[in-house]
Amino acid sequence: MSDPNSKTNISRRHFLRRSAEALTVAAVGNELIANAEAAPVVRTAADWAPLGRKTKVKIPRLGMGTGSINGQVQRDLGQEGFNKLVAYAYERGVRYIDTADNYKTHEMIREAIKANKIPRDKIFIQTKLPIRPETTKDPMATMDRYRKELGTDYFDSLLIHCATKGSWVGDLKFLMDAFDEAQAKGWIKAKGCSCHGLAALRAAATNDWIEVQLARINPQGHHVDQDLPNVHAPEGKYDEAMKEIKKMHAGGRGVIAMKLCGNGDFTKPEDREKAVQHAVKCGFVDAMVIGFKSNAEIDEAVERLNRALSGKA
Repeated sequence: MSDPNSKTNISRRHFLRRSAEALTVAAVGNELIANAEAAPVVRTAADWAPLGRKTKVKIPRLGMGTGSINGQVQRDLGQEGFNKLVAYAYERGVRYIDTADNYKTHEMIREAIKANKIPRDKIFIQTKLPIRPETTKDPMATMDRYRKELGTDYFDSLLIHCATKGSWVGDLKFLMDAFDEAQAKGWIKAKGCSCHGLAALRAAATNDWIEVQLARINPQGHHVDQDLPNVHAPEGKYDEAMKEIKKMHAGGRGVIAMKLCGNGDFTKPEDREKAVQHAVKCGFVDAMVIGFKSNAEIDEAVERLNRALSGKA
């Protein structure tokens, strides 16, 4: 009969106990991994999402527009009021700021970022270069001016602003070449266009140069693109415009939705809710931008987007 106190039996008991403990740890670990893998990913308005597949750029899902009534609404806040608005937006996770030369908010944005001590790599800045003689005569000088006005070495996204003609791709080849030069110098991370009118949108849809499309999107079709002589008219052609935008996104282009509030005309909450829900569920929008003038508007947009991302209607 073996001695239960022998070294051999003690070693065997020690081995069996350690083996059992190891199996228990492994089982618990596998269960935790399985649970983690099974847990749904919670998407929020504060997420940074891929901006299409043509670049490696990421963008916050929700952006703060500074062009309401061509920037007048934001400028009327004054620098101190605007600083506070940017601070609140940043706190709520709205870390994408959309601007343009003609909004005249470049310097306000620079000062707000400085006043709130926001690290440059924690904020996404998109500006736009309008198709005007004074801005396109020397595009590189214009872009360098923007860098000084915004207090940044680079733009996360720079767009050709408000293309309206079906011939714009050929007409503005010199401008696209300048964007390419600026991108090679590290001044631009992603380049693209915003269009007004179906003629310009159709031309953009077949232009592989574009990496980012700022597009007018809302399911009501209010102020989306159309074929009228006045490309800024509110009577949009939703189905035709969305067909082109969907094609752009399928080709790898990043799509940012604007005019979600119908150029500010959606005064009913249900219209704004419908627009945000559509932008999330349509499948061809990476991010969206809304013009804000108050903390309450930021709260509403964040809550609407979070609700839409969670799948709640």
